[in-house]
Amino acid sequence: MKAKISIICIGVRDFEKSRSFYRDGLGFPTHNYMMGDDHAMFAMEGAWLSLYPRDKLAADAGAPSDGAGFSGVTFAHNVSSKERVDLLFTELIGAGAKPIKSPQDAAWGGYHAYFADPDGYLWEIAYNPFTDLT
Repeated sequence: MKAKISIICIGVRDFEKSRSFYRDGLGFPTHNYMMGDDHAMFAMEGAWLSLYPRDKLAADAGAPSDGAGFSGVTFAHNVSSKERVDLLFTELIGAGAKPIKSPQDAAWGGYHAYFADPDGYLWEIAYNPFTDLT
């Protein structure tokens, strides 16, 4: 298998709220979305992000849809400086993201913050001084 992730699909409870958050709040462009669709794809650098109703995604995978507690998954967005972490965190909170961890030095030597999307999925904004992941 090639070491590559093509699509990350997240199950969402309120599709319209989540689509709006990712499109309008985070500024991710939708791809071939038509009003009334029950899924959305966002073209990103290196992979795609997909939103799909949580119950339908769980049924497709043959898994329960309750998803209680921490899912064990976070998403990360790396930026070029500590200042960019601070600025982006402030912008995203203004766009409706829920603050989880304010910008601060990270135990691994970088600088980061965490926010949650409307479904509670955790996103890290990080500056990594050791490896350029931007």
